[in-house]
Amino acid sequence: MARHYLDHASTTPLRPESRAAMDAWDALGVTADPGRVHTEGRMVRAALEDARDQVAALFGVRSRQVVLTSGGTEAVNAAVWGVVAGSGPSAGGRPAPVACAAVEHASVRDASARHGAIVAVEVDGAGRIHPDAVADAVVRAGDEHGRPPVLVHCQAANHEVGTIQDVAGVTASCREFGIPVHVDAVAAAGHVAVDLESWGADLVSVSSHKLGGPAGVGALLLRRGLRIDPLLVGGEQERGRRAGLENVMGSIGFGAAAAALSEPGRLGHEQGAARRHTARLLAGALEVDDVVPYGDPDLRVPHIVCLGVGGVEAEPVLLGLDQAGIAVHSGSSCSSESLEPSPVLEAMGVDGERSLRLSVGWSTTDDDVDAFLRAFAGVVGRLRGLAGPTG
Repeated sequence: MARHYLDHASTTPLRPESRAAMDAWDALGVTADPGRVHTEGRMVRAALEDARDQVAALFGVRSRQVVLTSGGTEAVNAAVWGVVAGSGPSAGGRPAPVACAAVEHASVRDASARHGAIVAVEVDGAGRIHPDAVADAVVRAGDEHGRPPVLVHCQAANHEVGTIQDVAGVTASCREFGIPVHVDAVAAAGHVAVDLESWGADLVSVSSHKLGGPAGVGALLLRRGLRIDPLLVGGEQERGRRAGLENVMGSIGFGAAAAALSEPGRLGHEQGAARRHTARLLAGALEVDDVVPYGDPDLRVPHIVCLGVGGVEAEPVLLGLDQAGIAVHSGSSCSSESLEPSPVLEAMGVDGERSLRLSVGWSTTDDDVDAFLRAFAGVVGRLRGLAGPTG
């Protein structure tokens, strides 16, 4: 049976440019620490810095602003720790407050809770973070903790429903209070423009495997002049901002994927294809009774569609589609190690136990979309029939 992959928001296949770049480097047979001054070390350093330049170019920053990490999760944790650790505790030794919405990724929420005290930012039914809600959280932090938040999070786009956030509006609001802003751009990078400077952000987290590079590498982008305490210590790698030998092979693949997306017209072409695919997926799914879309209908990344499917829980739908050769995802508890419903959908006030996320990428074809459209109504109808009448 042919397989059809519609879970690119979890991870996307390796781009041929990344594979070719890593194969070419592997063929050289050079192994060395890029911090060494011998010939091999200088060769590795040159390759690493070329990759860093490629990543920097895609995101509109200078190479010195790119801290290479083991992925988006480490980048997020480094951002939180780097700011919170240097801020000191609140009065009475209480943790420093960090403003964060429940729609943020688990890595953002959990890192913030570990190193600080979360001040909740409210969202609306589409999962939007409004600048006014952030300002309210700042005032509330002053009342509850005796000081404003030391850091505010605002994701670039939501990883479950695809809603694009008003990052520039949030950073402008925070600038009035002198509060740094971290943007988790993992779900957005490679699908929409990510630009630290135009956003006015202080820290931006990105990941390689979400945009067609290899897993195990990512980056934390820093505002020029910003100094943060390193999360990982014990070495002077990454200009003293992240200890440990860099993932050279992964960085080369990451750089090649970034370079491919930096080609004139490439991002726009992939956006157009993604919008066409998700429009077909959404239109076909909505032909089935009691199926509704989640998230902002207009301000969303082009590659993600999230649906609420009434009358049946997500797990049997996922399994039914998988048996038909189609890989999709759900924000409900059945799809993860956690037994809790999706905090994202819960914060939006929708039923997280019946959600279905479809996501496309650079390798998605019309056949993949057609396969879903052929199978979806039958899978849902059969499961609803097994469930029997409701009410």
